[in-house]
Amino acid sequence: MEVLFVHGALVRDGSWWWSATADLLESRTGIRSRAVALPSCGELTRERSAGGLTGDAATLRRELDTAGEAIVVGHSYGGTVIAEAGTHPAVKHLLFISSYLPEIGQSQGNIMSAERNPVTIAPNEDGTLGVSGYDAASFGARFLQDADAQTQKQAWERVTTQDAGAFMTPTTAAGWEGVDSTYLVCGDDQSTSIELQRFHAARATRSVEVRTGHHPFITRPDLVATQLMELLGP
Repeated sequence: MEVLFVHGALVRDGSWWWSATADLLESRTGIRSRAVALPSCGELTRERSAGGLTGDAATLRRELDTAGEAIVVGHSYGGTVIAEAGTHPAVKHLLFISSYLPEIGQSQGNIMSAERNPVTIAPNEDGTLGVSGYDAASFGARFLQDADAQTQKQAWERVTTQDAGAFMTPTTAAGWEGVDSTYLVCGDDQSTSIELQRFHAARATRSVEVRTGHHPFITRPDLVATQLMELLGP
């Protein structure tokens, strides 16, 4: 069994975001994991116009093609990537963290438009989008308020622009349907409202609520590793 991590929107260096949980999981179980690089965030090339959501989903499918059996973990936008990737025989379980299980035809932007206090995202002239009005301190306060200042700074250094198609493209598949899934609702999340999380969590097989901010795999890797270990079984 392998574990594949799919990170959220507007960040790069997926391995960094997941490393605390990945290291803990390996030390406890011996199971190694990998973070999926998202082309829309410029992680495969500097060119971000690589199909937006479609390109990200195709990359996830290629990663799954090389896996035997896999648990796929999606954070935030990562859940939309999982949906668009469709069903795949390698996927045995899904773990969503403050994420989305969109119906066919929904885009990431459409989902986020329902928020009362959405994250401010602005277009750039090159066809990308980026967070607007944030610096290291304000980003940390909203997305990583339960992390120390150094971690907040390191996270801010990995914020990037993303191809607009990641947000504007409607999904054409619902890869979460018919797959055993767990949803971690982050009860202290200052980015994704708990109401929206619970709405999407109701589509999962089961849900668990944890008192963390938007990135528990950084601030409470023990909680995320424990959920993965339960899915992995004896």
